Amino acid sequence: MQLPRNILAGLLGAVLLSGCATKAPPTPAEIRQQSGTLTNLTLTNPWKAGAATGPIADNWLASFDDPQLNALVVEALTNNPDLRIASTRVEQAAQYVELAKAAMRPALGLAGTGGYKAGGGGDISSALQGIMLAASWEPDLWGRLRYGRNAARETYASARADFEFARQSLAAATARSWFTATETLLEEEVVGDMTNSAQQLLSLAGKRQQVGSGNEQDVIEARASLASFQDSAAQIRLAHEQTLRALEVLLGRYPAAELKARPDLVRLPGPVPAGMPLETLERRPDLIAAERRVAAAFNRVGEAKTARLPRITLNVSAAAIDSQVLQLKSDYQNPTAGAGARLVAPIYEGGALNTQVEIRTLEQKEAVAQYAAMALRAISDVENALASGKTLAERDQLLQQSVADNQRLLELVQTSYRVGKTDLRNVQQQQLTLYTARLALLRVQSEQLAQRVNLHLALGGSFENPPAPPAGVATIQTSMVPGGTH
Repeated sequence: MQLPRNILAGLLGAVLLSGCATKAPPTPAEIRQQSGTLTNLTLTNPWKAGAATGPIADNWLASFDDPQLNALVVEALTNNPDLRIASTRVEQAAQYVELAKAAMRPALGLAGTGGYKAGGGGDISSALQGIMLAASWEPDLWGRLRYGRNAARETYASARADFEFARQSLAAATARSWFTATETLLEEEVVGDMTNSAQQLLSLAGKRQQVGSGNEQDVIEARASLASFQDSAAQIRLAHEQTLRALEVLLGRYPAAELKARPDLVRLPGPVPAGMPLETLERRPDLIAAERRVAAAFNRVGEAKTARLPRITLNVSAAAIDSQVLQLKSDYQNPTAGAGARLVAPIYEGGALNTQVEIRTLEQKEAVAQYAAMALRAISDVENALASGKTLAERDQLLQQSVADNQRLLELVQTSYRVGKTDLRNVQQQQLTLYTARLALLRVQSEQLAQRVNLHLALGGSFENPPAPPAGVATIQTSMVPGGTH
């Protein structure tokens, strides 16, 4: 059976009308302009705290040249439960995209009815037997469904960017914990040596009291000093165990403090090219995610606005019906087919539709403000990391000189002791001073490594080299910006 020409013409017209383009969401530059706050900032000048020139580089993990750290990061990426949560959110967002796309497609349904009649009376529940195939489709006349699909796509892109930042943050946290584990292990050794020196000082004070060249005050002072070092040793031992447990949790292991730390600190890599502030905003996955949330909110505004316009649903069906109880009309033909349309035009709903537009508009403003706040914090993160790195480098030089000077003083005191110009107490006291200087240097060098990791994360440099995209596939930044005009 052929459908009437006017119905076919109507279906064709609806299809053509449903191809109207939606408006594109604001670009990153437009988002920064809308934020107000960022328009007052100069983002194309070098960092105020100073940094090495050159574009931001990836693969910062390899710069530490530590195969064990590389293996730990891989283990964390594989087993960390928080990262699995983020991964599942990406998968959920992808399914919401499919759900939004499904709303744009025709719906096809099959219905049937039947029964068995026994006796002469008949049964009303089995009055009709037959099957019907029906299809319905809502042409997207004004773009409401496409706005919804585009919003789901942008939300998916945001989830992907958040997941990438979660990966980078996890790699950074693993590296910092690994460096701290080494620091506390070395601190245990230094404080252990300091405790031994304090123990020898206490022994010397006791002997001096016995021979009459010392007194009880010297003994008590030495014993109090020893207790202080023993307490420090206990605290550092606990800190080392807690650091190992925290690292094991990141790796998805049981927190048993059984991981063996590296016996020495890795070498601090050379200067890091930091690019410009604008480059950081364009690279950091968390800011890319914030941009996509603005785009999603923009599309939700368009969806809410078009929800105030009429909707048309087209229906087509074909059926074959029979009955052993009821008599069908004499002109009824089997099978039969038909087509129709249903129009729904909202007139008054108590202001709900306009209110929904206002809500979505305010959500977009909120997303823009959140982006501005995150961007400002990102710039602050970089400036703080650069300033901290510079100060730590200065302290490192000063403390290295302090260690060298105290080492030379110890040698001079030991020489004086050997020739009888001083006693062993001065040797042990100078040894303690040297240990204190080494401890301060160790902590600064560990902090330098941690701040270097913070700088890489703040700049938006990945801990690995991104895989080369296949031909025709955009990079991570552009791939997270699906078009909203189709």
